[in-house]
Amino acid sequence: MRFQLYILAILFSVFSFSCQQKSTDASSSEPSVDSAAIRKREARIRKDIKADIKAGLIEEVMKKKQAQGFNGTVLVAQKGIIVYQNAYGYANFKDTVRNTLQSKFQLASLSKTFTAVAVMKLSEQGKLGLDNTVKDYYPDFPYEGVTIRSLLCHRSGLPYYQYTFDKVVRGDKIYPTNQEMMKWFATTKPTPAIFNLPDHFFSYNNTNFAILAALVEKVTGMGFDQYMRQNIFVPLGMKDSFIATSKNDSLNINRTYGYQFGQRLPKDYYDDITGDKGVFSTAGDLLKWYNALRDNRIISKESLKEMILPRSFEYPGLRNYGYGFRLWVNAKQQTDYVYHTGWWKGYNTIMFFDLREDFVIILLSNRYNRSVYNIKEIVDIMNEGKKSTVEENILDE
Repeated sequence: MRFQLYILAILFSVFSFSCQQKSTDASSSEPSVDSAAIRKREARIRKDIKADIKAGLIEEVMKKKQAQGFNGTVLVAQKGIIVYQNAYGYANFKDTVRNTLQSKFQLASLSKTFTAVAVMKLSEQGKLGLDNTVKDYYPDFPYEGVTIRSLLCHRSGLPYYQYTFDKVVRGDKIYPTNQEMMKWFATTKPTPAIFNLPDHFFSYNNTNFAILAALVEKVTGMGFDQYMRQNIFVPLGMKDSFIATSKNDSLNINRTYGYQFGQRLPKDYYDDITGDKGVFSTAGDLLKWYNALRDNRIISKESLKEMILPRSFEYPGLRNYGYGFRLWVNAKQQTDYVYHTGWWKGYNTIMFFDLREDFVIILLSNRYNRSVYNIKEIVDIMNEGKKSTVEENILDE
């Protein structure tokens, strides 16, 4: 009897091993076929877009930027292929921690693209009306007629929160939040004066996007950092992105620090007001951000089209603004390129893309350096030598 059981045990073991081996062989063989197909496809695209030639030319541009003091990361991609990426300098000069492709940078005003998309997403879900006013959500808000649309395209006419409340903030060493800012607008006497009536003309103003972040919190019942993580960062696989107010210490791994005039800059009193700034991210995560926008994986094609429609025509020129995106337009006032710059406490950033040719240019720096915004050479490289109307310095101030 024992002998029969012994034989059965051996047969069962052999059968189980055979099944496992077949399963392992199948699982290992299928990805190899897929991987080969993917590599073949990528090789074809690289050849079609002349990726290797472009990479060599971009390398020469970046050598010049490095000589001009560029300290950060760069990533250029086209049609799903990373054409060029590199990291320069230090994330932390004191401890000589070098920047890597995993380094996380404060995006400064480039953060506005995330805030705007969050608002458009909530609008698609019927939770936030673009034609509603701020007073519909904050009845004590002292300004009439300020719609969500006017905030998105910087046409609200509102005062600048940084200057309006600067005396009390810095005098009393307060680190206000977005909701505290909204309370101050409602209770300050006399009411801070507006610059102009809503929708009269474009005036770039951080107040607009700080209010939009407060509205996201109001209608969702979530902190802005929590909402962004659950509804944008995690769904898109942006594991290295977070809002500056996040309490999750693990997110601070690979975090950089901002430097200007050779000094590391301390936390600013306005760092806890987000929406106008405050997103920390990597160049790789921003590529995921671009791909998600392009592929309509976070908002609809119609919403993105609305966001990159020029909305300011008071002054003729090639620069314009949509909803949370700066626009480079042509002579017919149609959008050629979409971008946003950022500049805050030692950080200089830019994300610039062309949906027609499907390329994106990302530069993130944590040591004040205006060469970040000089991207014309890279744009012309990605256009394969065809000269664009983009100016040498694209920074809008």
